[in-house]
Amino acid sequence: MADVGVRSRFYRKFIGNSELGAGQVSKKLLKSTATVGSMTLISRVLGLVRDIIFARLFGAGMGADAFFVAFKIPNFFRRLFAEGAFSQAFVPVLSEYKTQREHDEVRSLIDSTAIWLASVLFIVTLICIIAAPLLVMAFAPGFIDDQPKYELTTELLRITFPYLLFISLTALAGGILNTYGKFAVPAFTPVLLNLCLIGAAVFVAPLLDEPVIALAWGVFFAGLAQLGFQLPFLWRMKMLPRPRFDRAHEGVKRIFKLIIPAIFGSSVAQVNLLFDTIIASFLVTGSVSWLYYSDRLVEFPLGVFGIAVATVILPALSRRYSEASPEAFSRTLDWALRLVVIVGLPATVGLFLLAGPMLSTLFQYGAFSPSDVTMATMSLMAYSLGLLGFIFVKVLAPGYYARQDTKTPVKIGIIAMVTNMGLNVLFVVPMVMFDIAGAHTGLALATSVAAFLNAWLLYRGLRRDGVYQLQKGWGWMMLRVLLGAVLMALLLWFGVDDISAWEMWPWWQRMLQLLMWVAAGGALYFAVLWAMGMRPHHLKMAGK
Repeated sequence: MADVGVRSRFYRKFIGNSELGAGQVSKKLLKSTATVGSMTLISRVLGLVRDIIFARLFGAGMGADAFFVAFKIPNFFRRLFAEGAFSQAFVPVLSEYKTQREHDEVRSLIDSTAIWLASVLFIVTLICIIAAPLLVMAFAPGFIDDQPKYELTTELLRITFPYLLFISLTALAGGILNTYGKFAVPAFTPVLLNLCLIGAAVFVAPLLDEPVIALAWGVFFAGLAQLGFQLPFLWRMKMLPRPRFDRAHEGVKRIFKLIIPAIFGSSVAQVNLLFDTIIASFLVTGSVSWLYYSDRLVEFPLGVFGIAVATVILPALSRRYSEASPEAFSRTLDWALRLVVIVGLPATVGLFLLAGPMLSTLFQYGAFSPSDVTMATMSLMAYSLGLLGFIFVKVLAPGYYARQDTKTPVKIGIIAMVTNMGLNVLFVVPMVMFDIAGAHTGLALATSVAAFLNAWLLYRGLRRDGVYQLQKGWGWMMLRVLLGAVLMALLLWFGVDDISAWEMWPWWQRMLQLLMWVAAGGALYFAVLWAMGMRPHHLKMAGK
């Protein structure tokens, strides 16, 4: 009975229950989103610092291409097992146990899940380290004809792959912390990856004959650091997993039943990235790096805002589903989608129109040349067109996972994946055949189009199933947002200097100009919203 009382007090404090008004719930969700977003912002800023250092030291040459592929492969599996399938299956089941079961049963679920996850991933990691040459052939077949690049990538991969084991266990810990409302700790954890990589690049790389190997070891130790950082918080909550192996645990069976289709669902996006890498490996040297740097800038708003919203609403939606509160479930999803539009649209405009200035300001130093800026600008503009689609997918997918439906996103994702592959061929092949510069841009554009298709199909499914209903006020809100975005676009289009001028300026002038235009664009956008009557209370959730 004491545990039940603790849980009740927790819900009243954190996310509210059916007795709380919608405005109170949205306020708590917004506060949690701000917490996750602010922690993620720190990580993304350090990530930009990391990438600036990478660009300065390694540019877009052979070593950079080899490392980015060697880092992308364990990340491929990480997104399948960690942030992907595992989190989508684990958090809803854990939320249900937490809401409806006793504390000892929750502990038993965590213990059994942890030992199963660690055992499976240890075997996968060991096999993949041994098979590293084959993985490089599969992920970057274009490297095979370049023996030094192929051998370097293989060596780096053997060092980076254990990161998968460490970061997947970190995801387990993060799922527990998020379910208990401790959003700041998991959101801050990626900061350690960036610190480790920065330290490796600055202090270790100059000491090695092959400097890029330092980055691989930075990835390895970052995985250990991230896992070690979260364990004390679990211990303090008395939720630190214990090595207890229960082959017949009902909750673990449900998680693995959910995780199998979720793996296919998560693999859709990752197969798209894999296909992009395969094609890019056949393009001119630098293509993999140009796509990496442009993708990193798109990941900034996606991580700071999109993933923050998705992280917060998954446990919230899971609890609403467990409580059989369909109206509250729909209102929570609607609130998240409104927030996406209000913040995501101006971010899209800013990324598209400031693509060149951003890349020049952040990366055009040392080994990263003006021609690299030009090529990366093309792919960043193409990626930016899909930013809203990427965020919508992050927010809409929890509408299925919270209901423990992992099959529907798989079906939708397969459609998006096939579309993306077809568009890759359609966009890239003609550019290669006719020797048109910037063939890598076709990969980014195909990814953006496929993201919107994925988002639309997810949205249509939720509407068709009656799970999500549009709340009042969307038309007036869209008018305000579109007008603000158009005026912001006009300001940047006519006000920002040509990229050739940016490339000639010293770094401090570039930085001041970029900050000025980002501030001016954002200020104009929100001034238009304010002038048209939008106020903070419009971000509150509709309903009682």
